[in-house]
Amino acid sequence: MRIVVAEDLYLLRDGMVRLIEAYGHQVVATAATGPETLRALLEWRPDVAVVDVRMPPTQKDEGLRAALAARSELPGLPVFVLSQYVEQLYARELLADGSGGVGYFLKDSVFDGDQFIDALERVAAGGTAMDPAVIAKLLAGGTSNRRLEALTAREHSVLSLMAEGLSNQAIGRRLFLSESAIGKYTTSLFGKLGITDDDNGNRRVLAVLAYFNAP
Repeated sequence: MRIVVAEDLYLLRDGMVRLIEAYGHQVVATAATGPETLRALLEWRPDVAVVDVRMPPTQKDEGLRAALAARSELPGLPVFVLSQYVEQLYARELLADGSGGVGYFLKDSVFDGDQFIDALERVAAGGTAMDPAVIAKLLAGGTSNRRLEALTAREHSVLSLMAEGLSNQAIGRRLFLSESAIGKYTTSLFGKLGITDDDNGNRRVLAVLAYFNAP
């Protein structure tokens, strides 16, 4: 994969570059500010971008806003947000985009290289990779979605794990159910959420968007 890394802390940025390259991927550019991030994304058009939220010049939300601006120019650009903070407004806007892979992890939740690279590869492939802590924060700031009220408790559990980016097999292991049982739950919740086989987009991503109450 060709990757852009946007992180203002030198040691963390350099560490991510070394980790990514150790797994056989290429970091085509790095950025330390919001404006640098936007320029790098538009110039290199990477397979996926790793972006911090708070970056210079104001240390507010420049990184996430740069990612959103880049996606408006490059629809479907996969973005993996790695931050200490959950910026609800812009995170929801990123999810509501509905095109391309999206990931959002808190830095404290990344425990090893395999976990980080696996999440990055899922996002690059157009999927989702959401930190459970981020999911909880986004849901806490959301509003009621009547379609979700139709889901059973088990379907809610499956959808929550789906939002983390887990496959049916991985969800089955987490819930101690067979993969075929998880397949039945996903088919049921897709139907309740109005996501049909005719949708051109990724049904799992569309379900996650509904989960976060995105339009």
